[in-house]
Amino acid sequence: MGLFGILLSLALLMYLAYRGINVLILAPLLALLAVLMAGDLPILATYTQIFMKSLGGYVITYFPLFLLGAIFGKVMADSGAARTIAEQIVERVGAHRAILAVVLACGVLTYGGVSLFVVAFAIYPIANALFRSAGVPKRLLPAAIALGSFTFTMTAFPGTPAIQNAIPMPFFGTNVFAAPILGTVAGLIMLGGGVLWLNRRSAAAHARSEGYGQHERTAADSSLPEDMDLPGFWVAILPVISVIALNALFTYVIIPQMNATYLADPKYGATSLQSVAGIWAIIGALVVSIVLAIGLNWRRFTNLTDSINSGTMGSLLPIFNTASEVGYGAVIASLPAFAIIRDAVLGLFPTNPVASLAVAVNVLAGITGSASGGMSIALQALGEQFATMAREQGISMELMHRVTALSSGGFDALPHNGAVITLLAITGLTHKKSYGDIFVVSVAIPVLATIVVIILGSLGL
Repeated sequence: MGLFGILLSLALLMYLAYRGINVLILAPLLALLAVLMAGDLPILATYTQIFMKSLGGYVITYFPLFLLGAIFGKVMADSGAARTIAEQIVERVGAHRAILAVVLACGVLTYGGVSLFVVAFAIYPIANALFRSAGVPKRLLPAAIALGSFTFTMTAFPGTPAIQNAIPMPFFGTNVFAAPILGTVAGLIMLGGGVLWLNRRSAAAHARSEGYGQHERTAADSSLPEDMDLPGFWVAILPVISVIALNALFTYVIIPQMNATYLADPKYGATSLQSVAGIWAIIGALVVSIVLAIGLNWRRFTNLTDSINSGTMGSLLPIFNTASEVGYGAVIASLPAFAIIRDAVLGLFPTNPVASLAVAVNVLAGITGSASGGMSIALQALGEQFATMAREQGISMELMHRVTALSSGGFDALPHNGAVITLLAITGLTHKKSYGDIFVVSVAIPVLATIVVIILGSLGL
């Protein structure tokens, strides 16, 4: 019954989220349904001590990124900077390359170390204006942002600073540049395949005379008049460049030189500088870039207070949607029956550690709705055993690292994934309208890329 409860809970979560029911109520109810079916487990204690504790921990850690990312995106939209960038992209690369432009813009930001949630907020007003100008259906916009934000730059391209590329390092003794050739091949499959799919979808829509469409405004949208005095391109793009450059500067130069021994004090969480450096870096980069964007466009704001307030309020639903999914995953992972699933998927290919690890990470990421969560569970359970088996069979540790990272970015993007739900909330679209294309570019093609890498790796390439 416990195992059936987990599967029923997960199926209902994906189905009902796809049907448009808010995950804020779905996640706790369906997590507790799994607890109820597991047998003699305390429901209220599970809710308050596991679900809410995990939800709260996520909010504590990541709320600054959501808040500042939403404000940055809103300031870029209301200053006219987003429209300027969109119009320049259309003019320079052509309207028929609008999808590629959005994907590459997201890729540059995420490869530069900017959180995918921040990228979604920052790129949305630019991408939305670009799609409108190019006549590309808005329903394809979430998939374009997803392709650029949480596929090839999250798990494939060597050197990416994403956490999914860092978690395997201590288990396999590798670094973020592990298996660079295979990672690049996988990244190009994701990029090329995803852009090809979305371009074909756009062409089919154009053949049906379907344009951008009629859509209600979201909190992240701009309300600029058509005759507004727009900033020049370099004034508009400078805050975006600032986010990338300052994030790198804080990460690699400023923060490592800080004397932060006080962090060991329980008052400051008994943590280390390395643990908080990533969050501190992007907070600093966003604060400075927001001030820069406001300073460069001061006279263009009709009501700066409204812009900041709107961005602030627009960050609340996405952060709590995502945090609720984290709480759901924590509850499911705590159930006794979850160990059965974990052990089953880890043992599917007992003599092939690469394939076994790939399946395990994908399945666990799908159940928890988290790329890093599924990867962490799999590695913590049998990471050392997989590494030992790989050494005995002469399998490269770098291949193990890259396959692990790639596998975390497959089934994680199912309908209940927090990033997917956040992206749809930011764009004001629904699963029914947009998830099909998100699935292709964020699940199907990345899984295909992972299979290709496993085959090439097994051939010694």
